Amino acid sequence: MSKIDATRIQVEGRWQPVSQPTVHPALAPSRLPIMRRIVEGFLKDRRQFSPTSRGRKLIRECPICGYRGRFLSLEHGLRLDSRCPGCGSRERHRLQHLLVTEESGFSLDGKRILHFAPERHMLRLMEGNPLYVSVDLHQPDADMRVDATCIPFDDGAFDVLIAHHLLEHVDDDRAALAEFARVLRPGGFGLIAVPQNFSLDETDEDPGVTDPMVRFWRFGGYDHRRLYGRDFFDRLRAAGFQVTAYRRPPADQLRYALLNDEVIYIARKPARVAPPNSRSEVDERTLSTDGRSVEMRHRSRARLRD
Repeated sequence: MSKIDATRIQVEGRWQPVSQPTVHPALAPSRLPIMRRIVEGFLKDRRQFSPTSRGRKLIRECPICGYRGRFLSLEHGLRLDSRCPGCGSRERHRLQHLLVTEESGFSLDGKRILHFAPERHMLRLMEGNPLYVSVDLHQPDADMRVDATCIPFDDGAFDVLIAHHLLEHVDDDRAALAEFARVLRPGGFGLIAVPQNFSLDETDEDPGVTDPMVRFWRFGGYDHRRLYGRDFFDRLRAAGFQVTAYRRPPADQLRYALLNDEVIYIARKPARVAPPNSRSEVDERTLSTDGRSVEMRHRSRARLRD
């Protein structure tokens, strides 16, 4: 196992500084789970352990558990270095951890959290937290069985809502977003990620497509209802949110094995309701690792879509 600089990483021949993550000690990797995940990875795709494949792998670091080494690939090599052997986290999980531990104003401490489709590492992190509620329509280890389009909680019941790769499974995603906005308190925020094709101006969806194989090839999953385009933040804004896009710089993407097109949308419910028929423009920004907004501006005409 090679060593890497704890503060700098080489990108295209140049050494660039990277931030220091907050590692959660409760998820410190232990030998037995690491070996179990490696064996699982070998049984699913042994080609990634060949000398040729291992020679192409980089030494990665997990900001959640602190594991440092080669990561596991998923989906028969389609998602290279996706899974951390230490805690099992995927790309979006590590991106969210960096957001809530490093950016000011996004800490989850002391906040009432509603989490859809909870990931295992988050269930372990939040174990025993009375302010954390995990929900899903099918997941057996969630606290409650909840339909995202009909959430059984009062208005403004939560400070934070987390929903990663959920909306593409929901028939009426606009109804789900309206419910997200309803249960968040004014000033609260949602952390939302979806599969997205940034070459598409508009989301590709067709309720008439029901064949699982056609859905897989067109939308990216057997049970996906759509593949989102660049207009996704318009849908968030139509639900009443103020939208910011969060991603990391290339050096951090390499170090933590993040997808270069992975975005977490920070959907904040305004403290004051905007007047109807507002025509202001929307800015999409990327937060830098020191908490300032680095412009990745993507202006859009703020027209609401039915």
